[in-house]
Amino acid sequence: MARTTPATLALDRAGVAYGLATYDYDPQAPRVGLHAAESLGVTPERVLKTLMTLVDGKPVCAVLAADQEVAMKKLASAAGGKSAAMMKPADAERVTGYKVGGVSPFGQKRAVPTLVDIAAMTHPKVFVNGGQRGLQIELAPADLVAALGAKVASLT
Repeated sequence: MARTTPATLALDRAGVAYGLATYDYDPQAPRVGLHAAESLGVTPERVLKTLMTLVDGKPVCAVLAADQEVAMKKLASAAGGKSAAMMKPADAERVTGYKVGGVSPFGQKRAVPTLVDIAAMTHPKVFVNGGQRGLQIELAPADLVAALGAKVASLT
């Protein structure tokens, strides 16, 4: 598995301290984020999933705990819009440059507004996808927010 991805390159350029963790990605897992947490031996609220959404038809990246579901009305409001919906997988791959199951909030092909759920801020370290299936980046949530220029909001 490659340990250099657009996500790690973006973090390196930003001077962010991070660690890498790998696991055996299972495309058949019913919930990929929960499988990642179990494989890494960490609680699901520390493994953040990256969801590509549309708010009023415009791409928005939502980052929240693997064991949570995004509340679309809260997402839309936090992004300054009226309605939100999940982006189709093919569109998410086109916008981010990553394959579904390997979408990272870092190093996306096109920068989009990013929202991080406030619950993520309660942990000293969290994991986000590293831009490849089976690769996770561990970093401080404050660094996640700062490096992305993200907004912290209640998304669940």
